[in-house]
Amino acid sequence: MLTSDFRDTVLLDPIGQGANHLKIVAGYATHTMASWHMGEICDRYAHLRGPIEITLLVGMCGYDGLSIPVHTGFQRLMSDSADSDQVRFTAQYVYDGAPVHSKLYLWERDDQPILAYMGSANYTQTAFSRHRREMLEQCEPGAALEYFDSIEPDSIYCNHAEVEEHIVLHPAHQTRPEEAGAATRLRGGGICSVTLSFLTRNGETGLRSGINWGQRGGREPNQAYIHLPAAIARSGFFPLEKQHFSVLTDDGRQLILRVEQQNDKAITTPSNNSLLGEYFRNRLGLANGAFVTKADFERYGRTDVTFYKLDDEQFFMDFSV
Repeated sequence: MLTSDFRDTVLLDPIGQGANHLKIVAGYATHTMASWHMGEICDRYAHLRGPIEITLLVGMCGYDGLSIPVHTGFQRLMSDSADSDQVRFTAQYVYDGAPVHSKLYLWERDDQPILAYMGSANYTQTAFSRHRREMLEQCEPGAALEYFDSIEPDSIYCNHAEVEEHIVLHPAHQTRPEEAGAATRLRGGGICSVTLSFLTRNGETGLRSGINWGQRGGREPNQAYIHLPAAIARSGFFPLEKQHFSVLTDDGRQLILRVEQQNDKAITTPSNNSLLGEYFRNRLGLANGAFVTKADFERYGRTDVTFYKLDDEQFFMDFSV
């Protein structure tokens, strides 16, 4: 029985033993977990030929519904990975029959079940962290496959044209961030927030840091990060240990971010460090790859950005003026 530090044992190590398809049944799951998992596979097993497949059945959707950010996150990951030669991800929602609260992790090698775990851990970063007491125990792979196969016919792909007819989708928070004036209502609703500056201590943008991280030879010029002061990093406002978190922006975009670099000093877009730079250059009305100055921010109307914490993995990012 595994009761602690089983993240790598269950989710990553079997790939080194030849496994190439992970089939998951989980009562609850998040796209941020899937994003983290896919990134770890790409980093650790970049040398492998042929994609690793992840097939996820989310079991409680027909009973509890699903939040819109998680749903759209699953859709984006599935679409973006469809032609990947490293990791391909599929999310399906159980909508027919009884809700499924089970948690099962089944590894296959070339369509043959080789290793399986069952227990209490949902497919979320919290469940696989040191901050939650969960357990997983090995079970018979053949029986695990039979169980998975018995549930899959009652599911629907997350990108199916009729998915919203079967699954209730709801906002992540009672205040809909995509509506006008969301930041004011979030603030009034007692939601915690932090404001981070794009300027350095000397009052200017960094020459080769922050929003201009990529402005150096051999780098993609859009690469960027948001500087995170040590006091805020230590406060527990943002998840650490390279966990991914989802951000809905005031203009309706969705980004997946994480805190990284030495001393947790930077917020980045882990799938591609250029996405954050592209996003803010677009908001500032600048060309992709342009060097960003303090004057560009002042012309736009602000030199900082505010994050509102909706829960441990979902945030609202306000760059409105």
